[in-house]
Amino acid sequence: MTLYAAYATSLDPSRLSAIAPHSPPRGTGWLSGWRLTFGGGDLGWDGALATVVEDPDSQVFVMLYDLNAADERSLDRWEGTDLGLWRKIRVRVATLNGSPLAWVYVLDAFEGGLPSAHYLGLIADAAEAGGAPADYVTALRRHPCRSIAD
Repeated sequence: MTLYAAYATSLDPSRLSAIAPHSPPRGTGWLSGWRLTFGGGDLGWDGALATVVEDPDSQVFVMLYDLNAADERSLDRWEGTDLGLWRKIRVRVATLNGSPLAWVYVLDAFEGGLPSAHYLGLIADAAEAGGAPADYVTALRRHPCRSIAD
């Protein structure tokens, strides 16, 4: 088993259980010193893609999962790591039970660009389903997004 820290649309437990059905949630926590942002606006079919970047004044809500090897491979395929757009890095997650080391996907592209309203709504809905605090979900819902004309 390996510990995975899910953010963005992967915060939704039902979504992740469809991709990684043998890997139970282990709890929630925060990536302290990291910020949820968007990048690769030229890569996404629907605007910029969610990623995390280091930022000492920010934090990102995550859900932790114990992934077995088969589910990790399934998640890699789902996320498209074979396309070379994503890297996996290890980070410390602040939880009520300590600060375990987990891995996250980070976009291997420049920060910038806006997500579509649809994608941003999926992320906010996933955060709500994953138990994120209301102020975190509200901030997601208020984040700037691409207009239809973009």
